[in-house]
Amino acid sequence: PYSPIDIFSMLNYFDSFTIVFYPMTDRISGMCIRDEENKLIAINSALSYGRQRYSAAHELCHLFFHEDLKSIICSKDLDSGKKSPEEKEADIFASFFLAPYEALNSFIKKKLQKQPHQLDVNDVVSIEQHYGLSRQATLWRLVNDGYLTVEATASMKKGIIQSAVRLGYDDKLYRPTPLEKQYLTLGKYIKLVEELKNKELISNGKYEELLLDSFRADIVFNLHSEGAESYD
Repeated sequence: PYSPIDIFSMLNYFDSFTIVFYPMTDRISGMCIRDEENKLIAINSALSYGRQRYSAAHELCHLFFHEDLKSIICSKDLDSGKKSPEEKEADIFASFFLAPYEALNSFIKKKLQKQPHQLDVNDVVSIEQHYGLSRQATLWRLVNDGYLTVEATASMKKGIIQSAVRLGYDDKLYRPTPLEKQYLTLGKYIKLVEELKNKELISNGKYEELLLDSFRADIVFNLHSEGAESYD
């Protein structure tokens, strides 16, 4: 309960999941669709990596706990007062899933040695780096848990990357997926395409078409050459 969660590795554990990374409008964080046998999570790859992690956890709540929802498109804004009860619940779930209450409380009091309303921007950076959260998701949680006031967060919403790199952190958490990798499909869909080919239920042309439709030209054209691999 005190260790950060690798949310995307965990998603790959579920055989029924397909995960699609796709650059969407900046108003949308992600979406999910499901039926009796399949679950699809789409993540806005144009958002920061930290926000993508949060969005993935948010969609998990919809898929596991909101059984009446067959599909939903989710807003990027965490402060919207117009959100449905399901959306608000998914926001809370995502925050506590990635940073459990006791874990965050322990990190602040033992690691940072701070009490509520004593946190500064350096502490916020440490928290978001440890739990892999975006700045918006981190501040939203700290305000809701009573560690910061809304007024205290105003100055922390700017200079986000600079506040992290000057403390020696990588800026990956705050940047979107590189453009050449923003379109990607993982999970069940790819496995099913491979299964259809191996069972000779589809032609090679159809196999390649299905993979190209899911942004997997790397598989079709064997872009992962063995020469670039190392056994280390």
